[in-house]
Amino acid sequence: MSMKPLEFDRLYGELDQVLRAYEGQPADDGADRPSDALLAYMRHTWHTRPWALSVAELQLRAYARNPPGRLRLRLGEFYPVPDVGLAESEIQDWLFRLADHLKQSVESGNVPPTAEPQTHWEWHARFPELAQLLGGWFSQDMPDEFTDHDAAMRDYSATTDAQLVARVVGELHELLTLGLEEADYALAVAELGMEVDPPAPYSPSGWLAKVADGLGGFRAEYGPPAAGTQ
Repeated sequence: MSMKPLEFDRLYGELDQVLRAYEGQPADDGADRPSDALLAYMRHTWHTRPWALSVAELQLRAYARNPPGRLRLRLGEFYPVPDVGLAESEIQDWLFRLADHLKQSVESGNVPPTAEPQTHWEWHARFPELAQLLGGWFSQDMPDEFTDHDAAMRDYSATTDAQLVARVVGELHELLTLGLEEADYALAVAELGMEVDPPAPYSPSGWLAKVADGLGGFRAEYGPPAAGTQ
């Protein structure tokens, strides 16, 4: 029987977040140098959920000390470490290295400075709602579903909760504030799931700014005046 969500989160929830950061990235953490994947996890987590770093360190160390046997894996009672390109005999030492890097970062207060995302995981962790917009409405199927980009945006605005739209606007402004080169903005929207080009004559950043402006206008709903008011 597979683990229930609450039990899974208590034992492996943050460990899972760390290991997801290695998607498409090498697990080349050294004793004195964390990998790009772990740096991405630490950078994002320090600036959004700093308390979770100690939880991750604890869960990594506990898992490394008590790896699951084949029976418990088959029953789904343990977290199966995804393939990170290491031999099975290397996994335990690697997990301890990750825990050591997290512990050192927390105890020293060494907070990675803010920077543009460096990995696929970090792009999605930092801009989750924008990834929903670009990946859901601007995939390669967009030309078959909508007449143009504006039609896709009207559909998004009409079918998405206003609070989520507001979050997208904030994430768009945050992304534009990074001040990237245009080629890097093209890479950013691709990482976030956009599979079609921006409409002519817009550059990627110009189109993102247009979208932010279009979604950012607050539309008040006017009803009849309250009793006793003019």
